[in-house]
Amino acid sequence: MTPEVHHRVGSVTKTFTATLLLKAANEGLLSLDDTIDQYVKGVPNGDKITLRQMSDMTSGIASYTESHQWQEEWFSDPTRVWQPEELARIGIEESPLFDPGSAWFYSNTNFVLLGLVLEKVTGKPISQLYQKEIIGPLHLEETSFPGTAPSLPEPYDHGYTLQGKSSGQKPIDSTHWSPSSAWTAGEMISTVDDLLVYGRALGTGKGLLSPKEQKERLGSFVSDVPPLDQPPLKGDLAYGIGLGKDHGWIGHNGEIPGYNTYLFYHPDIDAVVVVVNSDVSSGKCPKGVPIMKEWPRSVSCELPAERIFEALASVLGKPSPAPPETSP
Repeated sequence: MTPEVHHRVGSVTKTFTATLLLKAANEGLLSLDDTIDQYVKGVPNGDKITLRQMSDMTSGIASYTESHQWQEEWFSDPTRVWQPEELARIGIEESPLFDPGSAWFYSNTNFVLLGLVLEKVTGKPISQLYQKEIIGPLHLEETSFPGTAPSLPEPYDHGYTLQGKSSGQKPIDSTHWSPSSAWTAGEMISTVDDLLVYGRALGTGKGLLSPKEQKERLGSFVSDVPPLDQPPLKGDLAYGIGLGKDHGWIGHNGEIPGYNTYLFYHPDIDAVVVVVNSDVSSGKCPKGVPIMKEWPRSVSCELPAERIFEALASVLGKPSPAPPETSP
């Protein structure tokens, strides 16, 4: 792997989607306090759930990626093209998980729905919005939103995964699986070089958001919220408008079959750290545990990019425990 190869960035895509949400709010196309039922009908508690709560994962909307039926269909045909409305409906059918604002749960359905909202209020396809508002202005020439196309621009690295496989089996090549299963929650493609540029813009707001919009984003972090079957957010571990905070580091991580990406910025040292690797965990991983099931943090079993990020953060003098789990 070299810095110029293309790879899938998974949930780092959420930072792009949330940036568009803030821009749309600033332009008066929507309000973060609008409820989702103003744009999408049929969401339980839709008259109470705000776009802000969807962007900071306190909506109570279930994640379609947690649906066992969806997982079975996905792994049985990973080349299948999914429509965003299909993905959203699966999450909606298993909602609500809790009353809006009363807990925290990382749900990919939130960001698929936000993508649908953005297309509705702008009248433009999401790929065009990413290009016009983020990719173009920051000159991220190697970053793209592939839509339903499974191919990556050359040169690209191959992704290998154990997702969908039983314990003890060998990783399989997932490079050309359909990215449509992630859409605006995790479909973006980029390079390490591009992400270094984007990470600084994400952390400082320069070239990406106005000072007002960046202040809104950095003031949106939710902590001390009880999690639902996920790692707790407390102290300096928080999640905001499509953005995570971990002991001073600001950014996001992303996981999609075959790929794992960590992108974080630290304002104290003006440093951006980008790590890309496989999504196959290493260390003392327990045997017989289903791949899609998360094991306790007390177990020394980490994703490679996570382990490397922690080491780099420590070397830079800003140690950080593992950031919030954000797999798409």
